[in-house]
Parts: sequence; C-alpha cells; structure tokens
Amino acid sequence: MAKLFLVPTPIGNMEDISLRALRVLKEVDLILAEDTRHSGRLLKHYGIETPMRAFHQHNEHKSIEPLIRKFLHGENMALITDAGTPGISDPGFLLVREVLKFHIEVETLPGATALIPALVNSGLPCDRFVFEGFLPPKKGRKKRLELLRNELRTMVFYESPYRLHKTLSQFIEIFGEERNVSIARELSKLHEENFRGTLAEAAKHFKEGKVKGEIVIVLAGKPDK
Repeated sequence: MAKLFLVPTPIGNMEDISLRALRVLKEVDLILAEDTRHSGRLLKHYGIETPMRAFHQHNEHKSIEPLIRKFLHGENMALITDAGTPGISDPGFLLVREVLKFHIEVETLPGATALIPALVNSGLPCDRFVFEGFLPPKKGRKKRLELLRNELRTMVFYESPYRLHKTLSQFIEIFGEERNVSIARELSKLHEENFRGTLAEAAKHFKEGKVKGEIVIVLAGKPDK
C-alpha cells in the first residue's frame, strides 16, 4: 500500500534534519515541494536525486486528484515545505484530508518547526498554550484579536517582518502595553534574535530599521487574578 510521508525540513540551519527524514526522501518515488528551487538546494546538499514536483497553495486543489491516482498505483510520496513541518501554516492539510478518504496511509515524521523553539525559549508559561499562526492580513484581523483579549494561555503567532510593527501596535491596543512578549527572529540562523520584554518595549525596539527574517511572537496570556 502506498504511503504519504510528511517530512519536516530545517527552518534555517541545514543541519536540523533527521537521518530518518533523509532516508525517506531518498526512498520515496516522488517529493512534493512547496518551492522546488528552494528545496532543490536542500536535496542537492544531501545528494538526494528523487524526482520532485511543485505542490503549493496556488495549485494544491487541482493537483490532488492526479496525486491520488499515483498513490492508488502504488507510488510513495513525501511532502516538504520551504521550512518546518508541512501543514503548520503551510500546505499539507488538504492533501492529508483527501488521501485519508482513500485509506492511504499517512506518516508524519517529527522534526523542525519554529513554533516550539520560540515558545520554550520565551520564558513564558508553555505548559498550556494556543497557536494562532498568521493573523488575517486585513479582514477579520481585529475581530480575531478581540476574541483573544481574555485568553489566559500563552499565545503564539507567526508574522511577516513587514507587518511586525503594525501587529505590535494592535497588540498594545487590545492587550495593553505592559503585557509581556517574546519575539524570535531568524531562528536557528546566524543572526538569530530573541527579544523579551513588554509590548511597549518591543514596539520601540522594532520600530527603528528594517526588520528581516521570519518572526514568531509569543505573547503572555491575561494575568489570572
């Protein structure tokens, strides 16, 4: 029976990939990649010559049916994204849902993700937390934040560097400028930065200069009085 493997890839440091992941990528019949050019560098680095095709948010709906036929003909495939674990704010959910309808086995390998290192490194409570991923860029953004106003658990968000200051300003409006926050940038890379402080301090810190890299915001929950 054919199988779909969800394979995490490094979020920055090329060494953050497991031996098992490398073996699976070598053994499958086809690798589905969010960006074949980006993933091509990783595969070349490790000498992996498995055929690869693009699978991303712009083509995933029309790609699923022909991929299902390949699975039913016995082809094993691995899904990878540009960084981290497929399905976590990245393509993957739709494919998993559809292959399960055909009783095709899905196996998810443990591995790199930006979420957990940023959370554990924040110094904020991580025994209970809520992952919000990317906020809506426009419509529904404020409503989502309003729903989180009284959240007691630590909250984790992904954000674009281009929207970071706007997001921090909105957080101050909803949660108050004294709410504690940790902001991780460029995790596992050469210029990794972890800022910890209040929202007011974070807004001041990130206001000057152009922010670069992928951002993870870890926000303290509402104080439980």
